[in-house]
This record gives sequence, structure tokens and C-alpha cells, in this order.
Amino acid sequence: MALTFIDSTKLSGRDYFSDSGRDYEDLSSLSILSSRMGMSENGLNGPHFKRVVRRSSSQSLDIDPLLSGNLDSYPHLKELLQSYKAEWVKDDNKYGRYDAVLPPVFESQVFESPDTDVETELRLATRGRYVDEEEVSTSGRLSSESDPDAVYAKKHYGGPPLPCYYPVFNWHAERSAIFGQRTPELPPSLSTSGLKISVKLVSLAMQAGLVEPVYGTMCLYNKEKREKLSEDFHFRFLPSEFLDDNCGGQRSVLFSLEAGSPAICLLIQFEKHVTEEGGVSPSVYTRKEPAYLSEREKQKLQVWARVMPFREPFAWATVSLFDSSVTGGVGGFTSPSSPLPSSLLGSGLMEAAVDIDGQLIASADSKHHESRHHEPVLVDVPGLNRVKENYMEETLLDPKRLTHKPVKATLRLEVERVSQEDVERGSLSECGSFSNSSIDGEGRESSLPRHLRHASSGYSRGALSGRLKLSSMDKRRLAHSVSANSFDFPRPQFKAIEFRTSNRGEPMSQVLHCLYIYPQTINLSKKRNLFVRVELRKDDYDIRQPPLEALYPRDSDSNMQKYGHSQVDVNVKIPHFHDEFKIRLPAVITPQHHVLFTFFHVDLQMKLEAPKPVVVGYSVLSLFIGVQVHRLDGTLPVVKELLPHYLDESVKEKMELLDEGKAVFRLRSRLCSSLYPVNAKIREFFAEYDRYILHTSHPLGNELLEAIGGLKLVDPSDMLQFLLPTLNMLLRMIGDGGETLQVAAFRAMVTIITRLRQESPDGGGDRNKYLVQYVDYFFDDFGGVLEPVYPGLCSVWRSLARSKAKGYRVGPVYDDVLSMSWFFLELIVKSMALEQARKFSENLPPGEDLPPLQLNDEVLKSVGQLYDCLLTEIHDCCKKGLPLVKRLNNSIAFFCYDLLSVIEPRQVFELVALYFDKFSGICQSMVHECKLNYLRIISDHDLFVEMPGREPSERNYLAAVLMQELFITFELEDASLKLKAARTLVVLMAKHEYDARYQTLDDKMYIAQRYFPLILHILEEMPVFYNLNSPEKREILVCMLQYLHHLDDTTLIKAWQQSAAQTRLFFKLLEDSQNLFEYKKAGADGLMGAMSKSDQGDGVIRYTEKLSPSVNLFLAEASRHDGRWSNTPATSDNGSYFWKRVSPQMSSPTQVYREISTHGLGLGPTSGKSSAQLRASLHPMLRHKLEMWEENLSASVTLQILEIVEKFMDAAAVHVAVTDYVKLDCITTIFIGFLSRSQPLPFWKAFLPVFNSLFKSHGSILMTRENDRFLKQVVFHLLRLAVFRNESIRKMAVVGLQILVRTSFCCFQNISRLRVMLTITLSELMSDVQVTQTRMDGVLERSGEAQRLQNSLKQMAMASYSEELLRECGLPEDTLDANFDNEGKEFWNWSEVSDLSETLLKALDAATDHALMAPSMMTDKYSTTEGFYCLAWAYKNVPDLHIMWLLYLCDAHQQNQSWAEAAQCAVAVAGVIMQAIVGQKDNLWGKDHVAALCKICPMLRGSVVGEAASAEVEGYGTSKLTVESAVKYLQLANKLFIQAELFHFCCNILELIIPVYKARRSYGQLSKCYTSLCSIYEALQEQEASPIPFKDATYYRVGFYGSQFGKMDRKEYVYREARDVRLGDVMQAMGTIYESKVVEGGQTLHIIPDSRQVSDQDLKPGVCYLQITSVDPVLEDEDLDLRKERKPPESTSRVTTRVFDRFLFDTPFTKNGRTQGGLEAQWKRRTILQTEGPFPALVNRLLVIQSESREFSPIENAIGMIEGRYKALLGELEEHERMDGDQAPRLQSLQRILQGSVAVQVNSGVLGVCTAFLSGEPTTKLRLEELHQLISVLMEFMAVCKKAIRVHSRLIGEEDQDFHSNLVIGFQSLREELSRYIPAILPEL
Repeated sequence: MALTFIDSTKLSGRDYFSDSGRDYEDLSSLSILSSRMGMSENGLNGPHFKRVVRRSSSQSLDIDPLLSGNLDSYPHLKELLQSYKAEWVKDDNKYGRYDAVLPPVFESQVFESPDTDVETELRLATRGRYVDEEEVSTSGRLSSESDPDAVYAKKHYGGPPLPCYYPVFNWHAERSAIFGQRTPELPPSLSTSGLKISVKLVSLAMQAGLVEPVYGTMCLYNKEKREKLSEDFHFRFLPSEFLDDNCGGQRSVLFSLEAGSPAICLLIQFEKHVTEEGGVSPSVYTRKEPAYLSEREKQKLQVWARVMPFREPFAWATVSLFDSSVTGGVGGFTSPSSPLPSSLLGSGLMEAAVDIDGQLIASADSKHHESRHHEPVLVDVPGLNRVKENYMEETLLDPKRLTHKPVKATLRLEVERVSQEDVERGSLSECGSFSNSSIDGEGRESSLPRHLRHASSGYSRGALSGRLKLSSMDKRRLAHSVSANSFDFPRPQFKAIEFRTSNRGEPMSQVLHCLYIYPQTINLSKKRNLFVRVELRKDDYDIRQPPLEALYPRDSDSNMQKYGHSQVDVNVKIPHFHDEFKIRLPAVITPQHHVLFTFFHVDLQMKLEAPKPVVVGYSVLSLFIGVQVHRLDGTLPVVKELLPHYLDESVKEKMELLDEGKAVFRLRSRLCSSLYPVNAKIREFFAEYDRYILHTSHPLGNELLEAIGGLKLVDPSDMLQFLLPTLNMLLRMIGDGGETLQVAAFRAMVTIITRLRQESPDGGGDRNKYLVQYVDYFFDDFGGVLEPVYPGLCSVWRSLARSKAKGYRVGPVYDDVLSMSWFFLELIVKSMALEQARKFSENLPPGEDLPPLQLNDEVLKSVGQLYDCLLTEIHDCCKKGLPLVKRLNNSIAFFCYDLLSVIEPRQVFELVALYFDKFSGICQSMVHECKLNYLRIISDHDLFVEMPGREPSERNYLAAVLMQELFITFELEDASLKLKAARTLVVLMAKHEYDARYQTLDDKMYIAQRYFPLILHILEEMPVFYNLNSPEKREILVCMLQYLHHLDDTTLIKAWQQSAAQTRLFFKLLEDSQNLFEYKKAGADGLMGAMSKSDQGDGVIRYTEKLSPSVNLFLAEASRHDGRWSNTPATSDNGSYFWKRVSPQMSSPTQVYREISTHGLGLGPTSGKSSAQLRASLHPMLRHKLEMWEENLSASVTLQILEIVEKFMDAAAVHVAVTDYVKLDCITTIFIGFLSRSQPLPFWKAFLPVFNSLFKSHGSILMTRENDRFLKQVVFHLLRLAVFRNESIRKMAVVGLQILVRTSFCCFQNISRLRVMLTITLSELMSDVQVTQTRMDGVLERSGEAQRLQNSLKQMAMASYSEELLRECGLPEDTLDANFDNEGKEFWNWSEVSDLSETLLKALDAATDHALMAPSMMTDKYSTTEGFYCLAWAYKNVPDLHIMWLLYLCDAHQQNQSWAEAAQCAVAVAGVIMQAIVGQKDNLWGKDHVAALCKICPMLRGSVVGEAASAEVEGYGTSKLTVESAVKYLQLANKLFIQAELFHFCCNILELIIPVYKARRSYGQLSKCYTSLCSIYEALQEQEASPIPFKDATYYRVGFYGSQFGKMDRKEYVYREARDVRLGDVMQAMGTIYESKVVEGGQTLHIIPDSRQVSDQDLKPGVCYLQITSVDPVLEDEDLDLRKERKPPESTSRVTTRVFDRFLFDTPFTKNGRTQGGLEAQWKRRTILQTEGPFPALVNRLLVIQSESREFSPIENAIGMIEGRYKALLGELEEHERMDGDQAPRLQSLQRILQGSVAVQVNSGVLGVCTAFLSGEPTTKLRLEELHQLISVLMEFMAVCKKAIRVHSRLIGEEDQDFHSNLVIGFQSLREELSRYIPAILPEL
């Protein structure tokens, strides 16, 4: 059966979810094998095991001769050969198998905000970006390709949340994070550790030309230690005349090294045929001039080379591999101690970059990745060191050695480091499945994947198959060869044996049985041309017999040789040699085996025939000398002649020594053997083992037991080399031996592995790699030939444990077996599994799993008792706090893990139950940690989901135990255990989610049902959940949402049928999910809050807190490859960091996390950085990916919660769920969470139908007063969404508001309460919405937010637009039908909706105008107060808001000292409250009282209080409208009116307060009221008695003309100012307010000085005008006679009312255009102004809404003037009569009027009128009627003056007599003057 590989398109989960894009599993070369295991020769076939073909790393290793001998009498040798030759049996499921589905394709989720147009941003984000066919660009959810079923995608609003939370799930990395996790260890032949360097000799260019053959050797050499590190590689360079079919022999060699060092170099030694005496000297190759050899010299050299087979040293060179300081060396060739010089390596240096997934890649172009990674380095070695005399290798680099002229030659090498990929290819080529078919070159080639068919070993396979297959690397090498003119056919690469293989203490993984001989020197008495011949002989009987063919040839094309010859050292007494002879040793070494050295002298002169060597002497090295041969460095005697049986001691004495014994042969040897143990104890054990197997000794003989016991004394380094066969032999004794032998073998085995662990280089690690390799690969339970070993192993271990339990002394071996329990437990399980496979594999149908192995009762009992004993030990260790407890706990956990695949699972459940029963009730932290690790290991089983229950009626017992124990862990105080428990749960769920086996809907639902009880556990013990930290809560909640995503509705509803409290807690968990998974983008502003500092994180290594912690590891690893993260980037000056990145030693799955912890997480430049800083330092692509993951997680969680809420709504609609049906508070909070958070557009599309369904099904509940808070928040967020820039969001907000209106119509048949709620909410929203924005010129204008909100409010009332809105939002057209049960009357009323819209728009406009006035509020008090006034009136339908803004207005007036206006505001507040109280039919006040208050503040008639008071909303409404509040503000109004001296208003106010105090019998307050009334009436009396008429204020008309005035352009206002404010003050104030505004607009301000009518012709462009005129108020009952001059107001009318809404002013003019003229020409225009309300008002100015004017002639002006004075005097006289003798106040007033009427000097008075109209021409112009009227008025005036003078005479005293006399004289003079015009006046007066 040929090798079978998975197709490259069917990748496993680790290929997609590894943290850095690379597969970190050590067995990557083996795990891709998918064929089932089968071994027909042993009857083994099953799905668990695979057969791995062994391969040899040595060159031309031939084992067949070793097997051809008869080894039956040497069972241990058979065992040794079997251990090195047999194919490995590997349990492919031991370390788990996991095939994952394709990862989900995530898309950017743009979260909405007020200034985010989601649709536009999505369109821009995808513009110009390539979108794969598998991606979906608009859904906003996980792509449907990530879902296994199309129905599955349609069923849910979004994908499952777990893939978003865990986007970089790496099963291998997660399971490696478990404490004590088992990690595989590759055997040495498959291991990729160390360095492998390929060297090819490209060419040798000699200046004199290559005219004779040049031979050489190459090896690795340590210059410091002067020691060879590898065997020699032989090569040759032949001139064209010597070329044959071999084409020059091998040129390529592969060296192996454990680690690089600057002292390591390539030692290259050249030799040529020995120089002929008198011939051409080698000095010709050192000539300076580039002169070639002559033809004669060439001929002599070539002829001599053909006849002389012996060679001499010629030259040598070294090439430093790892020392960059050596010129011409390879420099820092991937050395950890030297930098990588880019100049030398060139493109061969790997270039690292970070892709979007944070993976390390070599090049952006994958086509060039291989070539860049495997680029060889060409090294030229110019000038070879010449050799004149022979040498030993250790003296070659001696600084005292003489130097000679170098050989003018250049050697070109191609040096290349063989990558890890090439090593894995070699490993894969040797791996196979169990089959009967042979694995030859052709079959192996055809079974390999396409990308593996051009490995370096492909040369030989290509040659064997008849086809030449060359990789890109091979082509480059051929190109180099062609360029050097020395092209040769590709040959198999020579793999040089590294001598550390035999030196270091580790198991031998292959058959090595050879001896290296190194002749050094020999002392001679005279000079000779000496060389040495080496041969291996099996006996010493006859020297003439041929020796064994045991010497390896120097040419790979030749067969094994009988002899080997050294170089010739010419004409010396002490010859030196540096040759290496490699001898293959026989499998069984006898005392007769020996190495024979023959010394020859050869004549170097050319004669008639070739020179013949002459024997000088012999030396013999016996192989049966044990340790001496292992590393011999000594001397041997030299004899002249050998006698038969020369090995006998007696014969040795007879042989003559050369030079009388002075000749001593010095040599070295190195034994490399995996068959021959050097240690005597091991040899003794092998010997006794042979006797035991061959039954030549008693089974219980002392010799065998002593030999077994002797193994305990063997040094671990010696034992390691023969560990594998030794363990097999001991296990065989345990399996089939008696009890005594079993115990002895078991104890020896325990001692061996314990010492091995203690003295291992890793410091005594828990799992020694050699033992792991033995269990995983080498142990095959004797291939099924013998009985399984597990019964004997269980029995002997159980007996030892029971002896310990009974108190017997068992010695320290029991503690050792506990510490190494994992080893024996894994041996037991593998033995069981192998038996299971052998029993059931024959009849197993394809694709079926093996049935469980049925253990006999005795074995089952042994296992149970052994398990119980181990639990007892764990319990005891926990009490003592011993570190052994964790190792032992993990051992039994993995034991149960492995047994689940072998025996009946319910039998394993008994062991699991025993475990937890043993530790139940123990509250030690260590115990809980052990239990948690135990569960983490068990739950990682491949079939965990499919496990049955403990009873037939149950399901998945392990899952139930897991949930129970996890919940117990959550109750603990240890935070680390809580976090570990949560991680266990989420990793397990991620494993299920990505598992390719469980992708159907039924599988996912089954998994969800199994874990659903955990949710019920949490609901029953919610305090446990709340005691967790945020990371644990996130882990648990994401798992819960994952369960709910796949759970069926029937099971879900069960969680809502227990109690209302449990249902509320269930949705409380969903609320926590909203909070913990909310997406907040750092730096966000607007209505959506920015990410808080706590959410941004303050940890050292946290890029995110929302996602799985593995994401932090992923980002840290990816950032580690970003140059910005490195303190010392990998440059040509610092290559150590780069070395760590590309080192093949990083093969452990956990090593990458160790690298992260030191470089990327805690100790690098990331230390101390916050989460925001870490994010900012990420690569932009990584940062984008992180944000995209967080966005998708938040969207997925929110959509999942929405889906669950919808299911609950449906259940609650039919009353299936148990909940509070009065408020439905369990879901109302969820909905508020939806609306209050930033959400992506897909959520809103899914949300609106659910929102509609909520209010359609439960609107009657949600619209009640109990849910006012919920409804108010819903309204707030809908209005907030109506502000957003995204049009789709705004449309959905409008439809949401319409849905609320429909629900209000359905429930109440009106929208009164909803109107109040919307108004209230809009008021609150205004504080968050920026309704203004600044233009480029610095002027404020209405913002886009305000405009969008205004448009949305308008759209809400547009009936024609409604159907289109519903259609765009995905709702049916009848959504707004407002009727009961779809029957009866339709309550929807568009007119009411329009009124609602208008109300909201007014409030919005008021808020906007108020904001626009902000810059002028400090200077323009009028705009400030008007802004508050507009807001108060905009919110008049909400009493609380109305009152609030009135109070703001009141405060503003008080600051401006506008006491009357402030008092009116207080009256308005009291009036609003009083109206609400009257509306509640409170008998304290009635409508008459309200009417009385309206007389004081007429604007109260516009308040709408009745509807608002009845529509009380929580927090607003009649609850605050109380009698106490009304009295409070009435008292404030009274206080302010007193300050304004408007006492007549105070009387009416106190009359409203007194009934309240009377009703409540507050006599103290009544007394205060009456006292206040007394003082008020006294003040009124004082005002009336004042001689100067009381004037409470002054009034001014202001007209505005100009575009810069905005809305006030061409409008007139009446301003009410304090009584001491004059016209000039008003002009100055107006100029200050408006000049800056006008100037900013580029215009000028001009004030019109008079009160004339303004026409368009008077207005100039670019100029703004103000016309300011003083006006007089007109009393309400005043009868204005437009023909007369206004009379002063009478005292009674003056003090009884001060409410004015009409004003007048007179404008004098003449017909000739002049303003002033004589009385006969003076005309007058009187203008009457009507304001929009009376003064005092709520504001300081009122708009003029009506203006009337009339012109008066001069005579009418004169008559009016006289009539005015007449009525003034008459009024004074009447007032005098009314005062009853109180004369003092009236005297002054009377004197003032009389003085102005009868004084002689007043020529413009009565006398002036007479002169103007009764003299001369004017008289003729008057009409008769006018003349009579003028005379009548004059007569009446003079009569009243006479009467007034008489009254004055009675009132004055002595001091006023002179004044009175002057009045009399003036009156008489006036009468005399008037008599001239009116003669009749004298008789009358």
C-alpha cells in the first residue's frame, strides 16, 4: 500500500488558526498522513496506528551482511537489530486529531453615530478593494460560507458569537497551554533539531592548469579543540584525460551539527600522486607568473600519475562557517553568535515581513519564497596552503608550523543551509502506512504530493526511475557547474556521520557498527618512503588468506574494499599521517578479529615497470579489547615478520621487533557502534538475556537477577545508547516472567528511567524526550508475537502499590514509580490499544471505528485498584503540598483520556467518578487546581461530544461532570482558578464550533442542549456569577450566547417557565452581555460616548479586553515580527534575533508562547503601555483586523440578544413564559440597551420589525403609567436617532415614532400623553444635540443636526410619505392601522399627528433660536429674555417645563432689575399651577380666581394646562402642581411688584393668597397678609397724594430697518424701561447692542433722529437704521380725542390700573416740509401703536401688531392745547374738593398749573393762540365753526383760571402772598390782552 497524503486543498484546522501562520506541531510531517494503519504480517489493522518507515542518516550503510550471519544464538543481537530496523508503530490519536472548518469571513461593521453615514462609509471602504467571491459585502454578518447550511444562515439574524470572540482559535496552541500537556518528540532520524549544511564542490581552477588528478577530503573541524567533528568526505578533480564514466566522483556532502560556533570550519585537504624523484616538482603550482606547464611537464606528470597509485599531501584550506570576522568565509551563516552579513549572503538572507494576519512571511511573492529561502552561498577559496611535508591534523593549524608559498588555485564551493522544510521532506519520504507493498523509489515518488517530489534525495529516485527530476535549486546548481566548465551528472548526496552521534549520551536510532582508524606516526631508524596498509582479518591462521571486505571505499561508486592505503610520507625517519580509515565491524566480534597494519616502503623512481612496495613491518590491533577500542589513542609495537597464530601470546614473544623495538606505531581509533556496548554491566545483561531466552540457565538464577540489578549501576550516558533495546528486554521479562523476575525487571526499569530523568540535560523534566520517543514510536508490544505486556505491568505495579498501602517497606522505588507514572500508564494503554487493533482489525469494515477492548476481570480489577492507589497518593500529596501531585494528577488524567479510545467508556466513567468522589468536599486550592487540570485534559478528547452517559438513560456524563465542577470552581475565592475554569469552557466551545465533524444543525443543537444546564446553574446561583471578574464573565456569557444560538426553542422556553425571578435573571445576563461586549471606538464623540479609560485598559499586554486572551497572544506574536516593536531590529549588525525566528529548534507547540512571553508580552518595549498605546503601535493592518473583530463580536452578540428577545416576546404573547406581565421589565431594559448603544446598520434593519412586533403585541402594557420610564427612554433614543446623518437610520426613527403614535391611538384613542412625553424628551435631547454651528465668517447658524431633526419631525406627519417609509424599512403597509383587534373604528388621525409635529417643531425652533442668541446674551438682555420666553411658551403643554423656563426668565429679569417683568413671570408660574389645581376641581380656588389672575397677567390666557395636567408622566405633571407651590410663587410676585412699586397688583395677589390661609387656618400667615395689605394701601395713598404724577416706567418705540437685523427687519417694538431711563440712554444702549452685529455684516448703523414715517427712498443700501421714539401709554378706559392734546391722567385712573397695550406719540410737521413752524402753520401727526400683549409683560419689549395715525391742522392743535390746560385746572379743583382739607399735597400741583397758564411771560400759550388765529389774516381763513369753538374754549379757560386763583388764595399762607399777587397781576394782564381779540370776555370775567 503506497503512502497516502491529504490533498493540499483540504487543510486541517491548525492551518487556519495557528497564531503566526505556521504549524507549530512537531509531527507536522507525520500528522498529514491520512491512511489507516495495517500490518498484515502481524494481523494489525486499525484507525489509530500508523507505521513509520525507518531511514538511515548515514551514507551507504549496509545492514544485510550483518543479517546474513547466524544470530540465533545471540537473541540480544536480534533485539538490537530489530530495535534499529523495525518500523515504528505510532498512535496517531494519542495527541489528538482535529480538523477544522474554514474560518469565518469577517467584514467591517461601521457603527452609527450622529456624524456617521454608514452606507456611504461602507461604499467608500469597499471602493477599489478586491472582494473575494466567498465574501459578502453588505450583510454586516458573518458570511454565509462560514455556515454549513443555507437554512442556518436564514434562521438567525446573525452568525454565532463565538467565532467573533475567538477569531484566531489554534487548537494546538490552546491544548499546549494546559499544565503538563503531553508534547510529541520526534525520533532523531526525523528530528529537525540542529543544523544541516550542504556543501558542494563546484570547481577547482589552478593557475598552472589541472593536468593531473587532484584528490581531497572534507570534514567539519573545530579549530579551538583541534578535533574532527565528522567523518571525511572524499572527492576528486580529474583533468579531461582522466575522465571516465564516473565523471569525477561525488561532489556534494551534507554535514550535521548540533549548533554553530565561530570555531567550526570546513577542513579541506588535497592530495595528489606522490612526486617522482627527479620529476616535476609540486612547486610549479606556486609560480607567481601565470605560466602554464610545458607539454613535456604535463606528459611526465600524467604518465607518472597512471603508474603510481600512491598519493602524498598537496595542499589544504579552511572555510569558516560561523565567523564573520574571517575574510572569505561564509561569515555568520545563520549562527546565533555572529551577525548575518547581507553583503555575503545576498538574496539568501530571508526577508521577514508581517502580513494582514500577523504571520511571518518570507516574501510577498509566494513564487519566489522557496528560492529565497534556500538560496545557496557561493564561496571562493583563493590560494591553497601548500604542504611540503606530511602532517597530523592536530598540527596542521599550529601557529609554529612553517608556511610555504600558496598554491595558485581557486576552489569554488556552494554552501547552503538545508532548511527545515527539506528535512521534513526527507522525513516524509521515509514515512509510510502499514502495508505489504514495498516502498521503492517509484512508488514513493508517485505517492508524494507534487511540491514534495523535488527534494534533495530526488536525484537517486529520478535516476532509478529513469527520469531526471530537478528542482529550482538543482537547476541553479547545474548552472553553477556549467559556468565552471565542470558539469557533472547529479549524484546522491553524501551524508557525513557526525561523531557526536557516538559521543553524546542519547539513544542510538540507527545501526552504526564501524571503527575509524587514524594512523599518526611511526619511529624508524632510517629514512624511507613509507605508507600504511590497513585491513580487517577474522583470524590469524594464515596471513596469505584474503582479509575481510570491510573497508569503506573512498569512491562511492566502488564496493567495499579489502585494503586501505595511507598517503606516502617521503624520505623521513618519522613519517606522519592524517588519513582516516573507516572499517565495518562484524556483528559478532570474536577474540580473533583484529586490524592488521602493514608498513611499506616504495621506490619513487621511474623504471621499466611500476615501483613495487616493500614490506617494512607489521602491527596488530585486536578488536576484543572493550573500552580501549572505543576511543583509542596509543601505540603499538612493530614486528618485522608475522608468524602463524601471531595473536597468541606465546607466538608474540617469538616475533622480532623492528629496529630492536625502537619502532613504535602511534595511532588513534574511534568506535561508532550501536550493537556493541562498551559498558560491562550492559554486556553482562545482554549475555544473561541470551541465556534466559535460549533457556540455557535457570529462569530465576542469581546470575540473571544480578545482571538485572547491575543495570541500576550503569551510568545514564552509557545506558542511553542502548536504552531502547534494554527497555524492550525488561518489558519482555515483565510480560512473560515469573513474579520474582517481574518485580526485579520492574524495579530495574524504574531505576533506569528515574536516573535518566534526573540526569537529563533538561534538568529532570517531567517527560524525558527519550522515554516519550520510546513509548510513541519504538514500543510495539513485541509486534504481537508475544503476549501483551499490560497484564504483567498492571499486576506488578498493583502488587507494589498494595504492599505500600499495607505498610510494607517498598523502598524508594515506589516514589520513583509515582514520579514516572506517566511512562508506565502510557505503556499500559498502548499495549491495550495494540491488542485492540490486532483483535478487531481483520473484520473491520472500512470507515468503522474499532469496538472497545474487553478487559478480563482480573486486569480490570488491577487497573481499578492501581487507579485507586494513585488517587490516594494524590490526596496525600495535596495534604503535604508536594509538587509531585500535579505530575501524578496529569498522569492519571491522560491515562483516562487514552482509555476512552480503547475500552468501554462507561468503565472509564467509573474511574472518573472515583476521582471526583475521592476529592469531594475538600476545599484546598491545590485540589481544585488538580481537578480543573484533570477536566481540561479529559474534555480535550476527540470524542468528548459523543460520549455516552454513565447510565443508559443519560447523555454525556463527562459534560455533566465538567459543568458541575466548573461551577464549583466559580464559587472559589482564587481568581486564577476562576479564570482558568472560564478559559476551559470557552476553549472547549470553540473546539466544538470549529470541529469539521459537528457542523450540521442537529450536531450543533445537540451540543447546545448538553451545555444548556450550565445556564440553569448560573440562574440558580447568580451571586456566584456576579462575584466573577469581567474577563470570566465575558468567557461565560459568550458561551451562553453560543448555546442559545444553536438551541431549539422548546428547550429555551423551559428556562422561562420556572419563575418570574429566574426569567428576570436570565435577561439580566443578557444585559450584562450588552455591557461587556459593547463596542466603543476610542475617541468617539457626539451623542455616543467615547471609550472609557477602564475599557481602554491599563494592562501591559492587553490589546483588547473584549476578545479572547488568545487574540492578545496572536497580536503580540505578530507585532514581534514588526520592526517597530524591536528595541534592536534584526540588521546586519545584529542577527541574533533573526536567528531565533528562523531557528529549526523552534519545533515545540509551546515554544512560540515562551517566545511571546519574553519578547512580545512582558519584557519588551510593550511593558507599561496601556491598551490604547498598544493599539496605536500595532501594524495598521493588524489594528484594522482587531477593530474588525471587535465590531463583529459586538454586532453578533447584539443580534443574538435581539433574536432571543423576539422569541421571548412570542412566548409572552401567548403567556407561555412566566414573567411580570404588568411591566415586562425583563425585556424593556434590553430594548433600552439596544437603543442607547452604537449599533451597525444591519442591526437597525433587524431591530425595527422586532420593535413593531413588541408594541403590537404588548403595547397596552408598555403604554401604561407603570412603564413611563421605559417609554420615555424609547422616545428619547428614537429622537436621538432622528438626528443622525445616516438617512436610513433617520427613516427608521421616524417609523418608530409613528409606531408609538399608532400604539397610543390604539390604547387611548388620543396622543395626549404621548405628546407630553415627546415634548419632555425633546427638551432633554436638546442638551445633547448641537443645534448650531459656526460659519466661516464666525456667525452662528442652524446646524445640520437641527435640520435633520426638523426634517424627521416633519416626515412623521406626512401622510403621503408614510407608505414609502414603511416599505423602505421592511414593514407591511398596514403597520399604522390603529384599531382594536383589526375591527371597528380606525383611530389614526393625521391631523392630530400634524399638531404633534407642529408642537415639537416649535420646541425645536425655540431651542435653536435660543442657542443662536448665545453670543449676544451678555450684551443683549432683550434677546436673552426673549429666548427664555420662547422656550417657556414652546413647552406650554408640559407644565413642569413651562414653569422651569418661566423661572429662568424670572431670574434673568431680576438680574436686569426688571422687577415688573420678573413679577409677571412669577404670576405666570402661579397661574399655571392654579389652572392645574382648578382643573382638578379643588374647591380652594375657582375660575373667578383664575380670571382675576389673568387680569394681572393677560398672557396666562394662552397657557394649555388642562390636557397636560391630565397626561401626567413619571417625573412630570400634576404631582408637582400643588397649592403650596402656587402660594410660593404668588408671594414671590407680590415681593417683586412691591419692588416695582406697582402696589395695585399686590392687592389682587394677596386677595388670592388669603383664601388659602383661611381654608387651612394659618392665622399667623393671615396676620402677615393683612399687615402687608395695610402697608400696600398706605403706599397707594402716598402715590395718590404726590403732587408729581406717578410714572412706573418709560416706553420707547424702536423700528428696525436693515437685513442685518434678521427677523426684526422692518418691524417695530415697544420697549418698557425704568422710569429714570431717558431717550439718550436708550439710543446709546441700542447702538451698543446692534453696532457690532451690523459691522460684522459689513454694514454701518445709523439712528434716525426723529419720528417721521420711514420710506424706502430714505433707506440707503449697506446701512442699517434704528428709529427710536418715546411713546406714551394709553389707559384702557381712556377716550382719546384725536383733535385735542392729551390731558394728564386723572389720579383715580392712574393708580387703579397699570396695564397698557396701546401707545401714542405725536410728530409735528409743516406743509412746507419743515418740522417746526408758527402756530398758524404747525401740523401734528398722532400715531397709535397696538402691541401683541399688554405691559408689564413677560418680556421687556413687545412687537407692534397694529399702527394707526391721523394728521391734525394748526387750529385743531391750538384748541386741543387750550382744552388740555383747562381740563388740568379743572381736575385739580375737583381733586381739592375730594381731599377734604388735606391741602398741602394739592397746593404745589395747583401752583404749577396756574403758573403755566396765566403767567405773562408765556407768550406761546393762550395769548399766542389768540395772536396767531384771531388777529389779521388767519381769522379770515378759519371756518366759522372753528372760530366759535376757539372763542368758547378761551372763555372757559379764563373762567376756570379765575376760580383756581380764588381757591389758591384760601390755601396759601404768608409766605406765598407774593406768588399769589403775581398770579393775580398775570391773570388781569391776560384778560386785558384777550379783550383786544374777544371784547365779550370782560363782562364775563
